[in-house]
Amino acid sequence: MATTTTKYRAEPKVRGFFLALPATLWLLLFFLLPLVIVLVVSFMTRGPRGTLILPLTLEPYQDVFGPVYFPVIVRSVWIAFLTTAVCLIVGYPLGFFISTRQSARMRNITLFLVILPFWTNFLVRTYAMQTLLGTQGTINSLLKSLGWIQEPLELLNMPGAVLLGLVYGFLPFMVLPIYATVERFDFKLVEAAHDLGANDWKAFWRVVFPITLPGVIAGSILVFIPAIGAFITPDLLGGNRGLMIGNLIQGQFGRSNNWPRGAALSIVLMAMVMIALIIYIRFGEQED
Repeated sequence: MATTTTKYRAEPKVRGFFLALPATLWLLLFFLLPLVIVLVVSFMTRGPRGTLILPLTLEPYQDVFGPVYFPVIVRSVWIAFLTTAVCLIVGYPLGFFISTRQSARMRNITLFLVILPFWTNFLVRTYAMQTLLGTQGTINSLLKSLGWIQEPLELLNMPGAVLLGLVYGFLPFMVLPIYATVERFDFKLVEAAHDLGANDWKAFWRVVFPITLPGVIAGSILVFIPAIGAFITPDLLGGNRGLMIGNLIQGQFGRSNNWPRGAALSIVLMAMVMIALIIYIRFGEQED
């Protein structure tokens, strides 16, 4: 009898193992193994014509944290932080407005408009921004037709253009988590705060914002992580002035043919992403 019971208990574990096996193999082959290869390459030496040779060395990491590349990493973190901040400033009121100030029909329409840019390829949307910001683009043409400027403004190949392009591309990632959090919010808590003497401003900061903070954190992570590794937007809108770590990685694996340095930059980027995720997980546990 005990043997039969043990057998029935073991069968779900066996079935679970085989059900999880394809996903496990997929992660091992296409995530963990490439990561290990990149990590090993980051310690190798660049040989003649870009070949990878021994001995193992820390020189690629010394280059990454040297005076040439480290400022680009700092600038990438700063631009990603600004992108997240601007998306939060714009996205929080928008997500709040969609959740609370619209009928069901209008809510669906506004959500559709938020999601609509995803129907177009990100590269195409970036080219559209390039057309808008160009010297002969829509913005300069409109300003000249209104007589506000005589010569076209230099809007492209500037850090501001990169910031604008990143905000345009990643704003929905901030709006949607905030919308989902606010939609579940019980506004009777605001009425209770008013009954206790709080004005609208205090009720927002003491009640609404702390409860909707998980959506803010989730949206910030969803914006910060892709923004810090972006390379299409800085390449097309920023030029040399908008260089970010993603462009450095692309250049090292491409034009420079320096795979150890490119791998070291990739590991540093992944480490920054992992730090952001760890902070999110720990902060989320504290919120729970």
